[in-house]
Amino acid sequence: QVQLVESGGGLVQAGGSLRLSCAASGRAFSGETMGWFRQVLGKERDFVAAIRWSSGGTYYADSVKGRFTISRDKDKNTVYLQMNSLKPEDTAVYYCTVGDRIAVVTLSSEYDYWGQGTQVTVSS
Repeated sequence: QVQLVESGGGLVQAGGSLRLSCAASGRAFSGETMGWFRQVLGKERDFVAAIRWSSGGTYYADSVKGRFTISRDKDKNTVYLQMNSLKPEDTAVYYCTVGDRIAVVTLSSEYDYWGQGTQVTVSS
């Protein structure tokens, strides 16, 4: 069993920055991929970014490339999402996730565990 603890959400004006953190824990932690998705009421959960735990390879949605950066700390079993140049359309609930058998990182159904979500609101 894996548990995910998120932090860092909040309110920010357009052009500002936020950093989200997600700490994974579990007796048999073995996640190979960690990622971030976001969701707005009435819409599906959309891919934002992901990172391969072993290789460090990263993946980004086109809408956030050049603005968001995902990183990991192996010793802390933690992933971060640095969000810069935020736009109102980035407003959503952001969810941390982890999985160990993921072929397509952009599909939410591929992941095994999810955090509770943290609200990010960007005002204009």
